[in-house]
Amino acid sequence: MSWNDFLDPELIGRASRILALILLALPAVFWLSRWADRHASERFSSHQGMLAGKTILYAGVVMIALTLIRELGFSIGHILGAAGVAGVAIGFAAQTSLSNFISGLFLMAEKPFVVGDVITVGSVTGSVLSIDTLSVKLRTFDNKMVRIPNETIVKTETTTVTRFPIRRVDLAVGIAYKEDIARVRGLLLDVAHRNPLVLEDPEPLVNMVGYGSSSIDLLFVAWCVREDFLRVKNEMYEQVKQRFDEEGVEIPFPHLSIYKGEATAPLPIQVVESDRKPSATSKAPRK
Repeated sequence: MSWNDFLDPELIGRASRILALILLALPAVFWLSRWADRHASERFSSHQGMLAGKTILYAGVVMIALTLIRELGFSIGHILGAAGVAGVAIGFAAQTSLSNFISGLFLMAEKPFVVGDVITVGSVTGSVLSIDTLSVKLRTFDNKMVRIPNETIVKTETTTVTRFPIRRVDLAVGIAYKEDIARVRGLLLDVAHRNPLVLEDPEPLVNMVGYGSSSIDLLFVAWCVREDFLRVKNEMYEQVKQRFDEEGVEIPFPHLSIYKGEATAPLPIQVVESDRKPSATSKAPRK
């Protein structure tokens, strides 16, 4: 090959176009993808921003790849034909991936949750990091990343914890059978009204759940904004214990009483030490 071949205007133009695609077009696609992600996230939501950015990125990379193939002298028609045949074979072998992809489209259209929401899928609870075409990635509260296939989320009961602006705090409270339920209910409601983070509407309430083995079981319910949920729950448990101690309300622990037949008189049990001396025939303990 002579220098004249290298100086061929057609070859120089093709090389220039290839370099422009690699050095200019490809970085421009990445920049445009990040810009679309940031702009759509500010205007709409982080989920829609991520979706817009990835759409531009994938479409731009595919267009640049096809253009490069054409500039290198390959026939795009033959490549697309071969890709179609291979796609059919891959489709049969990747039915699970196709199902996850279709499920991902349903998730993006229905929007049961968005990036940043806290959801529960089965036994896993975490914050949504991304909603991709094949899976949803969660970060659990102990800082683990969990990848859940989209098909699993569509088929499984999914709870969006942070869907609504307020949440209900449920506290299980047990009191002794000797306590006055009406008095205890008033004490609990007073604890709720004294907490500045507890909402007045919906108002707190106390429901009787049932008769436990060692206590009367109550359900103490209060409402707060979702950002204060954990704080309110911890504070309320501490405040209930402190108030019960001040008012002399007994929080029982599991115990067993033995009765001799009367409902109010337990059978007394007394431990008596034996005054019998060991017999002469008894063997001395071994050393």
